Amino acid sequence: MPIFVIHEHRAKKLHWDLRLESGGVLKSWAVPKQPPRSKNLKRLAISVEDHPKSYANFQGEIKEGYGKGRVRIWDKGNYSFESKSPKKLVFILQGKILKGKYCLIKADFKDSDDKKKNDQWLFFRIK
Repeated sequence: MPIFVIHEHRAKKLHWDLRLESGGVLKSWAVPKQPPRSKNLKRLAISVEDHPKSYANFQGEIKEGYGKGRVRIWDKGNYSFESKSPKKLVFILQGKILKGKYCLIKADFKDSDDKKKNDQWLFFRIK
């Protein structure tokens, strides 16, 4: 089964990085608030660059540049997709903290210039 990891990242602002193994890399989203443990509590998730699979075990200090700050593994485990499309991912997490069915839905938020922000998703627990 593929793995997932959630890093707690104390950078300029505290956030959590959701990472799902897919295609040999970790697809990644930055989540500004703690990942949802209860049903239907929605969190913003911003798609960020893929990370190498080896990053799943990283904990420590990023000393310079983008992402500077302390990183620790907040949760880790396996997951499986229930359904997958370009705008909606439904998956089952089997971690130490997060267990259950979760969803990422691509959001159609717009910025102040009325341009779509294609990197924003909603992350929430279904059951």
